[in-house]
Amino acid sequence: MSCNTEVAITKPSENILWYDKPANNWNEALPIGNGRIGGMLFGGIENDRIKLNEETVWAGEPGNNITKDYYQDVENIRKLLFDGKYEEAQESALEVFPKSTPEDNNYGVPYQTVGNLNITFNNLNNPTNYRRDLDIENAVSSVSYTSNGVNFKREYFVSFPDQVMVIHLTADKPKQLNFSLGLNSPQNTHIVKTENGALKLTGTGGDYENKTGKIKFSTLVYPKLTGGDLITNENTLSIKNADEVTLLVSIGTNFKNYKDLSNLPDKIANNYLEKSTKKSFKDLKEDHIEDYQNLFHRVSLKLSEQVNDSIPTNKRLEQFATQEDLSLVSLYFQFGRYLLISSSRPGGQPANLQGIWNDRLSPPWDSKYTVNINTEMNYWPAEVTNLSELHEPLFSMLEDLAVTGQESAQKMYHAKGWNMHHNTDIWRVTGMIDGGFYGFWPMGGAWLSQHLWQHYLFTGDKKFLEKYYPILKSNAQFYVDVLQREPENDWLVVAPSMSPENKYMGGVGITYGTTMDNQLVFDVFNNTIKASEVLEIDSEFTDSLKVMKAQLPPMQIGKYGQLQEWIKDWDRPGDKHRHISHLYGLHPSAQISPFKNPDLFKAAEQTLEFRGDISTGWSMGWKVNFWARMLNGNRAYQLIKTQLTLVEDGTESGGTYPNLFDAHPPFQIDGNFGCTAGIAEMLIQSHDEALHLLPALPDNWSEGHAKGLKARGGFEVDLTWNANRVESVKITSTLGGNLRLRTTETLVNDDGNELTIATGENPNSFYQTPYIKQPLISEEAEIKPLELATYHMYDIPTKKGKVYEFHIKN
Repeated sequence: MSCNTEVAITKPSENILWYDKPANNWNEALPIGNGRIGGMLFGGIENDRIKLNEETVWAGEPGNNITKDYYQDVENIRKLLFDGKYEEAQESALEVFPKSTPEDNNYGVPYQTVGNLNITFNNLNNPTNYRRDLDIENAVSSVSYTSNGVNFKREYFVSFPDQVMVIHLTADKPKQLNFSLGLNSPQNTHIVKTENGALKLTGTGGDYENKTGKIKFSTLVYPKLTGGDLITNENTLSIKNADEVTLLVSIGTNFKNYKDLSNLPDKIANNYLEKSTKKSFKDLKEDHIEDYQNLFHRVSLKLSEQVNDSIPTNKRLEQFATQEDLSLVSLYFQFGRYLLISSSRPGGQPANLQGIWNDRLSPPWDSKYTVNINTEMNYWPAEVTNLSELHEPLFSMLEDLAVTGQESAQKMYHAKGWNMHHNTDIWRVTGMIDGGFYGFWPMGGAWLSQHLWQHYLFTGDKKFLEKYYPILKSNAQFYVDVLQREPENDWLVVAPSMSPENKYMGGVGITYGTTMDNQLVFDVFNNTIKASEVLEIDSEFTDSLKVMKAQLPPMQIGKYGQLQEWIKDWDRPGDKHRHISHLYGLHPSAQISPFKNPDLFKAAEQTLEFRGDISTGWSMGWKVNFWARMLNGNRAYQLIKTQLTLVEDGTESGGTYPNLFDAHPPFQIDGNFGCTAGIAEMLIQSHDEALHLLPALPDNWSEGHAKGLKARGGFEVDLTWNANRVESVKITSTLGGNLRLRTTETLVNDDGNELTIATGENPNSFYQTPYIKQPLISEEAEIKPLELATYHMYDIPTKKGKVYEFHIKN
């Protein structure tokens, strides 16, 4: 059915995505979720499809993916590498660990969809004034249109307090709601029927390679009618002549944890449904919004007073390259926060490669947890954009992996402690996935464990650190046992390994002592040492870590002036690979500083120049953060503009889909999260000894304000700027301690007195950044002197719970 796409009367605000047509495909549909239940809304007129997800519906069954002792194989590959036989080492790795064979369990299972709720409407005639939107300030989506002189409206949300999806249908005249409800699923094993006035879909997750599908799920759709009649058929429900209808969608599964499937799906779904039926739509909506806004309203960002609200969001995106629309940047920033709130809540699973939104049984890359960048990137916004508790599902997964990872550590490396490779899934597998090229990277636990330490630096939560310290220590123990002395310099290195997904010669990626591995082990050791000092335990163990840390390879600057990716100078200036793994030390780590090691800082810049800006979506999101750390706001904003390039379904390039989802392509959610974190990183940084105000402000972000951003040391920051200069700053100290500010401006307090100039090392322990060895620089390298703006550094003693305000000196 065609529809007249006149602009609706209701105008959007700066936090609304809106469209004048229904979605034609997945990348135009709108996401809603409560961490556990997800929905993709197509907003059709005659037929409305809602794609349903539940975070624990995966293929397969419990069990790790390690079937035998691989230690001798690893030893043989290591020897080939140390003998310089790199191609033979790669061939051996591929032979021992083929890409995917059920016999070797070299796999991870996919995250899968539940199915579709289909609403089919009757008696519609030439609808007009169509509007479809997503209000991310309230986490409510709506569809409205006019047909036969009647104004129809649907509202959709997924409630965290009540654990149901709610769809509310109304018309402005009585007896106008006529539609039928159906459920279907692509799962091979599923049944649809009606039961006790509800529509019910039960099913089982799919088999995958040699794992039998054992996740069972139950979905209930219950209509509450005002007026009209409910007609029950065998496997559909029909509503006739109703005034108002509220649909309650409840989902339960048998998943209890990664090794226990003893929950009762029907009981869970029924319990949530029964409780929600006792509440009015008004109460369900109010409770949902109150809960959501408790998180969302912590942070606000305004980059422009002008909100381009006259055209649909897809058109704004299309015009963004040629028309300045800074309010779209603010919307995109907040959309990332909305996605994290909607896909990661305490007590649930971490956001996967697509958050919780997936329409397939075999989604791209299985929609698993890819931990050589993507899962970590999902959580970069958690601390800095004031959503700290949403980090908890990742920490919970780390507790599981620290158990299952003992098996991979022992059977593959004969090591104590725990480790994992570049991928995992709901069953917390820790062995190699995707074979002996992509999969031979035993560093996943090293990177994931950084989130534990960073959470502590932002929150100062000592009880949290006590709880998770054993995981930090156990991961450090793995590298104590695994590190080997390489033959040329006697450095301690991880071998075999790779620099994620890249290669240094034709078809060969496996090697030893990659720059990223060295940086990660440095952080694992350093974090464990610092945590033990905070907790005043384990000094003997951490003394041994200090000795080993000093024997790790230094970062090296190659003949092109670049930061070397590998232990040898194998970099190619024409390499445009999407992973820039060796710049982990620049971001998210804090090992490369313009103030402490400018040679490395300049070499990192050269690496970024070689790699270029254009890439897959998530890679461009990472580059926003890189250039923010390079203190280059204009280049960071150029990456945001490149990321905010409209791409349509099927386009083979990175960018952003009409619904603002990141295009890898296809959809991966990490690009959204990476850009949100990057925008925050442009406004404040707190990794390099001080709280740096406006470190990477683009020229055309000349005025604006940000409220509620978080910095390490427990500081909450409200910031206003004008003419590209800090105008005023208000900082709430949640922990107390020294506040060291870095800024280009001269700041004064409310009395007009200048602040105390900082001297020496920052006494605030949350700002102790690691000092590293001097880099090794190739004799052929050309390192240009670094030019930095002049910065003022101030020290302000703070007390817990107090607010401190400063402004620019007139």
